[in-house]
Amino acid sequence: MSKNIEIEFKNMLTQEEFTFLSGYFNLGPEHFKEQVNHYFDTPSFSLKDKGSALRIREKGDIFEMTLKQPAKQGLLETNQILTPLQAENALSAGKLPEGEVKTAILEVISDIEDLQYFGSLKTIRAEVEYKGGLLVLDHSYYLNTEDYELEYEVTNESEGYKIYSKFLEELKIPLRSTDNKIKRFYAKKYNLLRE
Repeated sequence: MSKNIEIEFKNMLTQEEFTFLSGYFNLGPEHFKEQVNHYFDTPSFSLKDKGSALRIREKGDIFEMTLKQPAKQGLLETNQILTPLQAENALSAGKLPEGEVKTAILEVISDIEDLQYFGSLKTIRAEVEYKGGLLVLDHSYYLNTEDYELEYEVTNESEGYKIYSKFLEELKIPLRSTDNKIKRFYAKKYNLLRE
């Protein structure tokens, strides 16, 4: 179990930009790994309303539950490794195991028993070390939607932003306002629920 501050910059990409960046960094199919994010909230979006998000990330046979919360700089992530059985109980019944994540959720919302599985977002991801940070290329699939994204994960926000902005400018990729995956997923889910 751990807590850490996540500082990252995001930019939506076109399919052409994604393909260009894959070639720019010499990334072939063998460099891309699959991960699946399983998202949870209450029917009234209690976590979302507090600017928070809960997911279980599945990478192969590893399951990690993460609560993301607003922090003064970036996001505070509380992480906990789950057994396959704990992950299955959460996915099928919304039953979270005891631990640091559940404790953190109880500090955010009171209706934890109403948590339920909302759906999954599958990402094909490649990572590249770049000037002291980590560049991430993502191709994601969720709720009949497909998108492409570039992330740059750093430890120093101001220095990281300079490097990231210059990188996009040099490659002539427009800087686009980009929500994180869970916000994009929730927006789509919310619209589907209203239809």
